[in-house]
Amino acid sequence: MCRLRGSAKLPELARDGDLMIGGIFSFRTGQDYIVNTFQAMPQARKCKNFNVREFKFAHTMIFAINEINANPEMLPNIKLGYKIYNNCGNMDILRAALALVSGQNTEVSNDECTSGTVQAILGHSGSAPTVAFARIVGRFHVPVISHFATCACLSNRKAYPTFFRTIPSDYYQSRALAKLVKHFGWTWIGAIAVENRYGLNGMADFIQVAQEYGVCIEYSEAFSSSGPADRLQGLIEIVKHATSKVIMAFMSHREIKVLAAELYKHNVTGLQWVGSDAWITDHSLTDSEGHSILVGSLGFVVSRAHIPGLEEHLRGLHPSHFPESQFLRDFWEDVFDCSLRSTAQMRRKLCSGSESLQNVNSQFTDVSELRFTHNVYKSVYAVAHALHDLLTCEEGKGPFTNGTCADAKHILPWQFLQYLNTVNFATKEGGRVYFDSNGDSPARYELVNLQMTNKGTMEGVTVGIYDASLAESHQFIMSNISVVWGGGLNEVPVSVCSESCRPGNRKVLQRGKPVCCYHCIPCPSGEISNLTDSIHCMKCPLEFWPNKHRDMCIPKAIEFLAFNEIMGRMLAFFSLLGMFLTVITTLIFYCHKETPLVRANNSELSFLLLFSLTLCFLCSLTFIGRPSEWSCMLRHTAFGITFVLCISCVLGKTIVVLMAFKATLPGSNMMKWFGPVQQRLSVLGFTLIQVLICILWLTISPPFPFMNFWHFKERIILECALGSAVGFWAVLGYIGLLAVLCFILAFLARKLPDNFNEAKFITFSMLIFCAVWITFIPAYVSSPGKFTVAVEIFAILASSYGLLFCIFLPKCYIILLRPEQNTKKHIMGKSSNSDIRY
Repeated sequence: MCRLRGSAKLPELARDGDLMIGGIFSFRTGQDYIVNTFQAMPQARKCKNFNVREFKFAHTMIFAINEINANPEMLPNIKLGYKIYNNCGNMDILRAALALVSGQNTEVSNDECTSGTVQAILGHSGSAPTVAFARIVGRFHVPVISHFATCACLSNRKAYPTFFRTIPSDYYQSRALAKLVKHFGWTWIGAIAVENRYGLNGMADFIQVAQEYGVCIEYSEAFSSSGPADRLQGLIEIVKHATSKVIMAFMSHREIKVLAAELYKHNVTGLQWVGSDAWITDHSLTDSEGHSILVGSLGFVVSRAHIPGLEEHLRGLHPSHFPESQFLRDFWEDVFDCSLRSTAQMRRKLCSGSESLQNVNSQFTDVSELRFTHNVYKSVYAVAHALHDLLTCEEGKGPFTNGTCADAKHILPWQFLQYLNTVNFATKEGGRVYFDSNGDSPARYELVNLQMTNKGTMEGVTVGIYDASLAESHQFIMSNISVVWGGGLNEVPVSVCSESCRPGNRKVLQRGKPVCCYHCIPCPSGEISNLTDSIHCMKCPLEFWPNKHRDMCIPKAIEFLAFNEIMGRMLAFFSLLGMFLTVITTLIFYCHKETPLVRANNSELSFLLLFSLTLCFLCSLTFIGRPSEWSCMLRHTAFGITFVLCISCVLGKTIVVLMAFKATLPGSNMMKWFGPVQQRLSVLGFTLIQVLICILWLTISPPFPFMNFWHFKERIILECALGSAVGFWAVLGYIGLLAVLCFILAFLARKLPDNFNEAKFITFSMLIFCAVWITFIPAYVSSPGKFTVAVEIFAILASSYGLLFCIFLPKCYIILLRPEQNTKKHIMGKSSNSDIRY
């Protein structure tokens, strides 16, 4: 025998039926907070204030039950009844839940210890009260279906095995809110929650997901509307001094009203609020102090719906329908400002009895935006469909052992629970209602933006949707409706710890601060970052280099000595000028080839020398322009061969001078050993040696075009690689050897008696030649890029001009300007060897 140990008050709204559905709502949300001493039996708390939305929830439940009872296809021959409790405070809500489970009988003799048990309990709207009674009710296997309790903790099937809900879990809401924050680039935010399981768990889930998206939390605080005043003041100071401009508020309408009013008193404005569904569309916010700072708030709520016939049902409500309901009488008197009973202390006029809600516009009769109300409607139909499936079960096809069905006359709670787990039906608007393995409904939200209407009230305007059933990239979609932002801003508020690092920079974390606080450091030389807020810089490929902003790799500039640049043009000009002067000199010598001066200076070697100088000036042009395989081989070999030809001619002329004066000695027969034939053969021999060196060089390892990536990081030097360095220095070394030999011989002959001694001019020319090529070596090695080629061209031109001017300029001067000196008599001077040619 089970005996009732205590008694609960009777339900606020009730109707008898064959099967009963329980409901728990809080028509009044305020209460006097009294600390129980437990020296006496705790009494029910006195509730105050009106919560019209909860009252509408209860009558929506009644409307749905009446609609089902009137439908002959749903639960035929079965009438549904209801018991709806109106309680505030966790203790009294728990008391009501136990009353629905145990019934009102004082003694019960069955095994379940229940009498008149309801098939299911609908409610409560709050997560904290639902957590309080869902675990206990679950021990009796009675299902609890909530339309508004979103705490993710209630998805724990082990702790709450009989809990279901027609509203998505905060798990999905937290992810949607985190994605919303990330979408608008708010990476530095504050988080405030109500100090209960709903708020703390919701905030914890949000913070976890937000951090996965790279969002940092500047502060996370919790408070209770009934908590100490200094706790709230401390929170206000934190918000005042915070640098974040976005606040995520995971709380109910009670706490947000208290917080908004306190912030308004301290003139804390300009904040962008992101709210949970527990308050974001609550109509009572407009009546609260400081509600203006909440304008522009964003938050997710369940989709709105339309329930045909609900408005007529609500407007048809009258106190005579529920004469025992004290709340309905109070509500009626408040709406019409009259009194239903005549008393001595009556301050209002007596109601006439003709009052009606048909023409009254109030929150209770407003069905323009049914969101959570529709969840209540779906909850009732979920119970009805489960009962219908249970009662229409065919033996042998049932869900229990051996396909048995439940006893329709004595339905056990655990049997009904089995059917509720598998319920799946479509609503009148086409949406589907079902529960997953955790008792949760599919997650689909509308993003609402609190905006002021012309009537001076705040209204949630839908500006986007979130559907967790879609692919990750398509879950959150913004509409084209303009958003009103917090603080009266016309554009998306900025709430970051550090400004985004533009491409070309990388993030470096600030020591001791969250990852959202960082410095932007330019990428090192040779590296880029092409993404905003990049944490790494990437090296450009070898042939590429960063642009000015270091956000893109562009092909490196290819550098070589070109004809279209100033230095290339100048060198080409002096090369052509040298060739022109050489040709002019050749023409002068050719026109005066019969004169004593030309004949006395070995005209054959002079013309060959002029020809080789012409080639020297021309070969410098091969060094200008884009290097190619053929130009690289030609420029060095042509340079080496033409210069050897040139120096060979000079060397021949020097030897002729020495031999000529040796031949003047008595008995000397030197000139027959170095006559014209020997002179030609010496020039040919010296040149052939250089040709042989060049052939070996080109055969073994010839020069080739080469991209030099290492001399300069930001550009490519296109140059001619030597191939074999030995070959290159052998060519230079051989030229240097001949030049030194020529200089020594000319130096020895510089003081030979003659009125016009060519040896001293050769000495000067060789001195210039050697000086140029000695300084060429360090300049060549140390010069960067195209200047290496320029140094080589300069050396060629300088040495060529030196030979041309030192050897031929004095002769041209005599020929053209001092013709009186171009006579045999003047040239012979003191010498008696007038028939000697040198």
